[in-house]
Amino acid sequence: MTRPTQAIIYLSALRANVQRIRELAPKQKIIAVIKADAYGHGAVRVATALTGLVEMFAVCSLEEALILRQAGIDAPILLLEGFFSADELTTIATQKIEIAVHTQGQVDSLLAAKLPIKVWLKVDTGMHRLGFLPDEVELAWKRLNQCDVLLKPISLMSHFSSADERDSKINMEQIRIFDELRKKIQVESSLANSAGVLAWSAAHYQWVRPGIMLYGVSPFSNTVAKDEGLQSVMQFQSALISVKQYRKGEPIGYGATWRCPQAMPVGVVAAGYADGYPRHAPSGTPILVNGRRVPLIGRVSMDMLAVDLRSQPNAKIGDTVVLWGRNLPVEEIAILSGTIAYELLCHISPRVPRIERT
Repeated sequence: MTRPTQAIIYLSALRANVQRIRELAPKQKIIAVIKADAYGHGAVRVATALTGLVEMFAVCSLEEALILRQAGIDAPILLLEGFFSADELTTIATQKIEIAVHTQGQVDSLLAAKLPIKVWLKVDTGMHRLGFLPDEVELAWKRLNQCDVLLKPISLMSHFSSADERDSKINMEQIRIFDELRKKIQVESSLANSAGVLAWSAAHYQWVRPGIMLYGVSPFSNTVAKDEGLQSVMQFQSALISVKQYRKGEPIGYGATWRCPQAMPVGVVAAGYADGYPRHAPSGTPILVNGRRVPLIGRVSMDMLAVDLRSQPNAKIGDTVVLWGRNLPVEEIAILSGTIAYELLCHISPRVPRIERT
């Protein structure tokens, strides 16, 4: 490796976050959500590290599940979007993969296939994205239960629509709707995502489905990982590749959108939007140089960005730069860039090497 840009993945922090989940939901089983290549952290890496520490993994599609199976991960895997074609069902059964079912067409395909598959019936309690409406659930559940080949029990699951808002009344209404259904269909259930694990113990049921909190990121819009007792798993870092002195009034970067207010040192970092740093991060966004905050200046380029080094006059080429990580919350960078931490983590480029630390 020559270019200094890399993402350090701290597996000890990942395991500590699972322990935090255990503290919050001590009686529940954990479905660790590792879709989208474990939010940019590496699905096989994360699944390997968490094997034996969680009861199940969840991914988006069969393709993601098969990557895990081919890597030797034999733990239960749940497909959160279920299957897209009946042609997938034989592989799903053979690989012992569990599926969410959210349409009548999927139910019809399962009944016709008559394969031993474990099903989670998806309930739309208010998200209005996927799932059976509450008054449709009981019939769908009965139809699935009439198939002797399907693995029992047919479990229930749903998803919060306003999970990032800790005080939203919508979340409590979804819990109420789900509870009403569970009075009629008393089976193992799952509703709590990361926010549910942290904020609503009434939503824990038998299974919790943490995603973003596994990676040491707060699911809420007004807190960061440390506030929630979580540890950042990814540190996105690079190094200074240039340090120069510029005169007052000199422009920095594309479009000359930022000019030096005085004679000053400017550093260039080997990281840009092609690596996953947000292009729309504004001037002033914090970056750590040798552990101290300095502001981003000018526009983020494809492969580079510039920083104001007035507070670090001794900075030099090769000095370590942290774009986000343990001492610089990715949540903070996301807010300043007008996005969410989920997107930043998922957008780390494949060209950025992931370096494991135990």
